[in-house]
Amino acid sequence: MPGALEGLKVVDLTLMLAGPYCTMLLADQGAEVIKVEPVQGDGTRTMGPFPKDAPGKLPYGGYFQSINRGKRSIGIDLKHPAGREALLRLVRDADVLVENYRAGVMDKLDLSYETLQAINPRLVYAAIRGFGDPRTGESPYVDWPAYDVVAQAMGGIISITGPKGKPTKVGPGVGDTLPAALTAFGIMAAVYRANKTGKGQFVDVAMYDAMLAFCERIVYLYSYTHAVPGPEGNAHQLLCPFGLFPAADGMVALACPLDHFWVKLCAAIGREELATDARYRTNNERVAHADEVIDLLSTWTAKHTKQQLTHILGGLLPFGPVNTAEDIFNDPHVAVRNMLIEVEHPGLDRTVTIAGTPIRMTVTQGGAQGRSPLLGEHTDAILERAGYSAADIQTMKSTGAIS
Repeated sequence: MPGALEGLKVVDLTLMLAGPYCTMLLADQGAEVIKVEPVQGDGTRTMGPFPKDAPGKLPYGGYFQSINRGKRSIGIDLKHPAGREALLRLVRDADVLVENYRAGVMDKLDLSYETLQAINPRLVYAAIRGFGDPRTGESPYVDWPAYDVVAQAMGGIISITGPKGKPTKVGPGVGDTLPAALTAFGIMAAVYRANKTGKGQFVDVAMYDAMLAFCERIVYLYSYTHAVPGPEGNAHQLLCPFGLFPAADGMVALACPLDHFWVKLCAAIGREELATDARYRTNNERVAHADEVIDLLSTWTAKHTKQQLTHILGGLLPFGPVNTAEDIFNDPHVAVRNMLIEVEHPGLDRTVTIAGTPIRMTVTQGGAQGRSPLLGEHTDAILERAGYSAADIQTMKSTGAIS
């Protein structure tokens, strides 16, 4: 089944997580993503995890496999004149180019947005940087390098995460993946306009900005109350009960800010009188007595296993167990929604499992378009389509311009 983005050509110059995750989202929906790697390869190829049963050194590990699936690889030395020319040929008929270098890197290579836009006016050029690009607003931190944890720290999410008084980094790399998702959205908005007008544009997403946007609650809390939000632990400042509660064998999530759910919860735990207690009848009253509410619920939930609590509360009100990776692999929801998929891994005689796409469509359902590529696996085919002869390609390889 063709994806919704079939026919969209994306030149992907990204490395690490944020950029490759963005282009992975496009590839999953059917776009042709040409991963332009340094001739020695994307550095994440050497990062694990690697399976213990691997017979020898593998061309890449789980990190690279997960976020580069369905792409085509070509190795190009952008500093080599012939390599630069090869990229320009790819750009001439591309719809999108994505990169996540620091500001100014592409300009120094004479491959700036302005240079590429001159040869392809309809090109949508997208950049993901720690602090944005001067074209849309020059940050005082424009030259600072940034990774996930830096974006999490400066964007505010760490300041409200973790036990009270102990700011904590969010586990997954949301400082990369959320900017990546926003960039994919921005790209498609710009492509929609380019298809109508014939004119592309520069799309700029700063990792700092993206994290701030997703932490929107701290903005209005500070604006309205002038209080500085801190780590919230497993509760919520404005809703109660809303958070994590202990079970006999782990934790569960429970959310009953709406009063009719509170009534159901009180009945489920055998404490119907709490539903009419003046201290707890409404969400605002429960927030004012949050410590009491959390303590009484925790005392009850701790007496039951996650499975028992699921039997009592599942489907009755907003509830769910805190799943481990093992739990997720055994969850029937995950299976029926095809959220764990099997792909080949070069060098192994078995498949490996990676996360599927959460975007469901009824006509053009996307998904991983195959495993991640070997370095330069598609170099010859890509360049032949761009007009290079087999002899030209061999000469470029011998000079180190491509791999």
